[in-house]
Amino acid sequence: MPNASVLEKKQQQVAELAEKISGAVTGVVVDYKGITVADDTALRKELRENGVEYFVVKNTILSRAIGTSVEGMKSVLEGTTALALSKEDYTAAARILCKFAEGHDNFKVKSGFLDGEVADIATIESLAKLPTKEVLLATVCSAFQAPIAAFARVLQAIVDKDETADAE
Repeated sequence: MPNASVLEKKQQQVAELAEKISGAVTGVVVDYKGITVADDTALRKELRENGVEYFVVKNTILSRAIGTSVEGMKSVLEGTTALALSKEDYTAAARILCKFAEGHDNFKVKSGFLDGEVADIATIESLAKLPTKEVLLATVCSAFQAPIAAFARVLQAIVDKDETADAE
């Protein structure tokens, strides 16, 4: 039987992790086995710069923190496990971790969740292929701006034509 202080500490870890998971829009669970310290440091830096929280977690702690909210993920909680959580960007964690996994044979994406629903590997990989939020917003803005710009050019051509006719 575990000591009361150890049990309390673990319960606190579970509660903190459950709170982080519930506050995240997306999460990706990976098997980080076999990566070097330098690779891990570079990965953590890139994730941090993109607003993704990444940490190694014990499978039992993660399993209890998940509870029933994303129940389907419990089947992948074996071996070495790290979790990446993003509070705002739906694609950042998946994009960075999938790209990293392509270059490292032992590192692999196990599972993930999206808005509290379990996402399979195919969904995580397709999410990773989406452009960033900024690129999507720029694309939408340019799509809205194109007709307005074309209309402005037509009006300017009419004004220029009238000025040319008046000059003659």
